[in-house]
Amino acid sequence: VQLQASGGGLVQPGGSLRLSCAASGQSFSGYSVGWFRQAPGKEREFVALLRKTGATSYDNRVKGRFTVSRDNAKTTTYLQMNSLKPEDTAVYQCAATGGNAILSELWSTRPYDSWGQGTQVTVSS
Repeated sequence: VQLQASGGGLVQPGGSLRLSCAASGQSFSGYSVGWFRQAPGKEREFVALLRKTGATSYDNRVKGRFTVSRDNAKTTTYLQMNSLKPEDTAVYQCAATGGNAILSELWSTRPYDSWGQGTQVTVSS
């Protein structure tokens, strides 16, 4: 599946952004979609996950602030980011896998075989 991520930008601390990850030409049915981010000089890290079952999982650093969801047609997955902090500044990417990886595996990049391009999120006053 081809992925197209969008929605990044510059926002003040405490603000909100909504990132989108669109599947090109097909739906996300049967796919788990993960969101990852990478800040300058740091490793890429897991942010949030929407499993193909509909279950969600979040990194503790974003839990309660970020929400992952998808539209009814399952062609777009969203990452709603509220109460943004400067430490949320990073390039965000979405990724998809149709496999049957277990939850802990889905927190790593390993099971994902489709990646969208990154979208920059900058949180600064």
